Amino acid sequence: MNEFDSERIEFLLEEMDYRKEDDVSKADLIIINTCAVREKAKNKLYGHLGRYKGYKEKNPDLLICVGGCTAQNLKEKIIKDFPFVDIVFGTHNISSIPSMIQKRLNDNKSICSILDEGFDYDLKKFKKNYSFKSYIPISIGCNNFCSYCIVPFVRGKEISIRPEVILENIERLVETGILEITLVGQNVNSYGKDLDKPITFSEILERVSEISGLKRIRFMTSHPKDLSKELINVISQKENIMPHIHLPLQSGSNKILKLMNRHYTREAFLLLTEEIRKKIKKCSITTDIIVGFPGEEEKDFYDTLDMIEKIRFDRAFTFIYSKREGTKSADFKDNMPLSVKKALFTELVNVQNKISMEKNQSKIGCKYKVLLEGNGPRCELEGRLEDNTLVNLKYDDDELIGKLIDVEITEAKSFYLIGKKV
Repeated sequence: MNEFDSERIEFLLEEMDYRKEDDVSKADLIIINTCAVREKAKNKLYGHLGRYKGYKEKNPDLLICVGGCTAQNLKEKIIKDFPFVDIVFGTHNISSIPSMIQKRLNDNKSICSILDEGFDYDLKKFKKNYSFKSYIPISIGCNNFCSYCIVPFVRGKEISIRPEVILENIERLVETGILEITLVGQNVNSYGKDLDKPITFSEILERVSEISGLKRIRFMTSHPKDLSKELINVISQKENIMPHIHLPLQSGSNKILKLMNRHYTREAFLLLTEEIRKKIKKCSITTDIIVGFPGEEEKDFYDTLDMIEKIRFDRAFTFIYSKREGTKSADFKDNMPLSVKKALFTELVNVQNKISMEKNQSKIGCKYKVLLEGNGPRCELEGRLEDNTLVNLKYDDDELIGKLIDVEITEAKSFYLIGKKV
């Protein structure tokens, strides 16, 4: 969602005749679009602002703007600690950026504009960073209030975008050459419940799949409590809906799941993954795991480890619990020392990496369709299989970027594959 917001911001700035500058020290305007999910994101913001203060001292006309989720959550602290910041804006008024910039230039006064709620999404107004793939939000906000999560407080209540707007804009994008669409929402599975004419996520997904010329459809993120059998059936029946579901487990302990306010049990989650794998051919399931949640004991951790070994996720994004002020869990008692959390975290990562490696090794010698997305960190072409596994291609033809090609897997790593064009 933040990436799409950044694309919106870039579109609005180009309409004002600003042009992107890769060397930040030469910029006339710096906008930091922030995340608030973890403490690390806030610390990164403060580090950037400390560096940009020097640029401001050298160039007093430089405008520095801070937006996004941390701005929504910590506006007073940003203004107090970094008085050189020119504009602070939240998640609900990105479309007002041009008028805020103009006002700042005219009045020479700093601006803080944070709305507690609102909806200003125009799906036509964003800068496509790729010619062949795009994000499309289908909802914003979240109604779940997991006890550790700040998102409902910075993104607001869940608001669904009308299906006809979604479909019209995807059709428009496909006409421009887009091959892959990722439907985005904090919880896509609860899409459509708030509309005047309610519609389910499985229904809108099926309608998207019928758009001519759309080769690949992805979505994120799914809340396990709302993933329906109807959705599993739709995915299993449509070739252009990719066989990958990101399904955050967070914990394998029923005690911790209850404290997290997740509204499912380990038993229900296990049955759900079994149903997915039974119905959807070669479906990869990825997940999120939090280690060291307040109240967690070692037996709870080993319940999580047991789930990882039972389900055998293709990949897992693992985190040590990050306290977010304003959430319910911020007041929970936490008796586990950080050193223990780090040791358990390492144990979990090692188990999951072994599983990921085994799953990737099973792909060696197999042929897949790969959408090449760009150059990887090792100067190789980089793309993704249908199940979203990353693959590096030892090939130097940039003209293949944005193309669907056949690739044979030749080597496996824990986090990616290596292949050759066939």
